[in-house]
Amino acid sequence: MRIDSNSNRIRDMILGINTPVRLDNGKMSPAINLDNAATAPAFKQVADAIQRQMHYYGSIGRGKGQKSEHSSEIYANGRDIIKKFVGADDSKYTVFYTGCTTDGINKLASALIESPRDMILSTRMEHHANDLPWRERARTVYAEVDDKGRLIIDDVERLLKKYGGKIKYVTVTAASNVTGYVNDVHKIAKIAHKYGAYIIVDGAQIVAHRTFSMLGVDSDEDIDFFAFSAHKMYSPYGGGAVVGLSEVLNQHIPKFYGGGIVELVTDDDVTYTDAPDVYEAGSPNYAGVVGMLEAIKILEHIGFDYIEKHEKRLLMRALDGFFNNPNITLYGDSKNITDRVGILVFNLNGMDSETVANQLAGRAGIAVRHAKFCAHPYVQRLLDYTPTLTCDKATGMVRISFGVYNNNDDVDCLIKTVRDLI
Repeated sequence: MRIDSNSNRIRDMILGINTPVRLDNGKMSPAINLDNAATAPAFKQVADAIQRQMHYYGSIGRGKGQKSEHSSEIYANGRDIIKKFVGADDSKYTVFYTGCTTDGINKLASALIESPRDMILSTRMEHHANDLPWRERARTVYAEVDDKGRLIIDDVERLLKKYGGKIKYVTVTAASNVTGYVNDVHKIAKIAHKYGAYIIVDGAQIVAHRTFSMLGVDSDEDIDFFAFSAHKMYSPYGGGAVVGLSEVLNQHIPKFYGGGIVELVTDDDVTYTDAPDVYEAGSPNYAGVVGMLEAIKILEHIGFDYIEKHEKRLLMRALDGFFNNPNITLYGDSKNITDRVGILVFNLNGMDSETVANQLAGRAGIAVRHAKFCAHPYVQRLLDYTPTLTCDKATGMVRISFGVYNNNDDVDCLIKTVRDLI
């Protein structure tokens, strides 16, 4: 796809890009979405694909009507599309569909954890979705971050070595939803495997911004489990998926029961199916799957090389507009941004994050996220770097997160509005 320098062609692909919102002064202005890390708007082609497929929609899996067989084929073939998308085009992996990343990680945790004594290694930069499901079911230990907020990979190995093979799973985000740091998950995988642990990767913040492969340079670097959401990648219709090792998935059953996961039920016994079916109890979200598959096709067509370079330019432009301003506090490394997706977090001196977010929306229609972004321990460290810090609900930051459709005008409007606030 040939894209002009202002990304106008991509902007035209987004639903609601020019939808006006009412500002505090009563005027109407096009909304500017800089909250893509929370959820991205839909591609028009995604909405069109869902609408088109609804004309041929039938029950998935066991229906014998023409529409049912059509829908079941798309649903089943989608697993191969997803494996190829995440570089897992290998017979050792299985794909099961989920509602979102949180749903997928919860299903993994409910299946893989066999005892409260099981040990999990997580990190202090995780979203709650990749912390609480493990914390509530198992004994969880945490690798620390440094004073810039980057994960200390040596601390991962320190903990694995300290517990001498007792840690069963290492779970880590591919990219932080707070600072945008991209972790070297293949390096972490190699360390985890060295100590007999599997690796689970939260892919929610990576799939729309950079190409990702489950396979490393050698098998020791391969990722064992990977979860992601479609709503981060321009298909906000409730789709998601987990890609995982078939051999391990087939040895466990998630604590989600219902139709579609059994071979036979008698008065006294149940015979369950293997993965992926046993992880997909109940009627599937076919629309979410259709949208996710279409979004994958569009992102691959645009190209992740372009996406990464474009979002990096926007991030640099925003940082340049904020840098060296004594009234703005930036968090994370604002100079070396090679390992960051298009996310930045900041505060304005003398204003709490909620006030800043309300003012950006009220003055210019700019949507951002504020507070602690479902990553409280991480934000506490970035604010004060005191792990024992207790902060109230109002404590936090303002987050800007870019999408492939954002442009220089969006960034310049943000910078001007922030300066007006100051």
